[in-house]
Amino acid sequence: MSTTVVSWNVNGIRAAEKKGLFEWLQAESPDILCLQETKAQEEQLNEKFFKQKGYDPYFKSAEKKGYSGVAVYTKIKPLSVTNLNVEKYDSEGRTIVLEYKNFTLINCYFPNSQSEGKRLDYKIGFNNAVLDLCNSLVKQGKNTVLCGDYNVAHKPIDLTHPKANEKNPGYLPEERAWMDKYISAGYVDTFRIFNTDPDNYSWWSYRTNARAKNVGWRIDYFCVNSAYSKKVKNADILKDVQGSDHCPVRVVLK
Repeated sequence: MSTTVVSWNVNGIRAAEKKGLFEWLQAESPDILCLQETKAQEEQLNEKFFKQKGYDPYFKSAEKKGYSGVAVYTKIKPLSVTNLNVEKYDSEGRTIVLEYKNFTLINCYFPNSQSEGKRLDYKIGFNNAVLDLCNSLVKQGKNTVLCGDYNVAHKPIDLTHPKANEKNPGYLPEERAWMDKYISAGYVDTFRIFNTDPDNYSWWSYRTNARAKNVGWRIDYFCVNSAYSKKVKNADILKDVQGSDHCPVRVVLK
């Protein structure tokens, strides 16, 4: 038995719904779909968002309208559903944590550090809170699957123009250093288990026809604790799926 989990920054769940999000969900039929940047509160959504055949939906929205937010559609009933339990991050609707029998799934929309690193401290604080949660779960003997839009390209291979972006949000030295710290704490970037080639991206700017030219960044990940990495059967990027400036990423767990 394997479990397929897909993660996708939809850049607005209401916009994505108009572009065929739920038709795609029913056709793709993953066991679990994690969404980021939903930009909607539950009362702004109609019945279609809550009544997807075969799925239970869970939402964590930002207090601010039209901003941030995460959601999960799952065929497998979770044992529990929680958040990060840190008010300044939960108020932005950045995390939803679902505990399953074999693993704990943490769906995150990591903050953007913004121009000139305006929110870098907030972002690193959030990242560290997520790492603390992962470490605490592993210490309890649980497996972690951390997915979402990490808002960072980890290594030069993960973006088209690394040199030109060293002072830009998403590739700041501090952000990459945190990613190094996370990986060296005993976590594995699942995509790189299976694919070490360049030119694999999950986000393309809407400007300058970047997607057609494949001028992009890989900023969406599935990472697992190293002991659990042997249960990862496959990890890939669904680069042909349209509907957002990001494409979905997928992992299959044994």
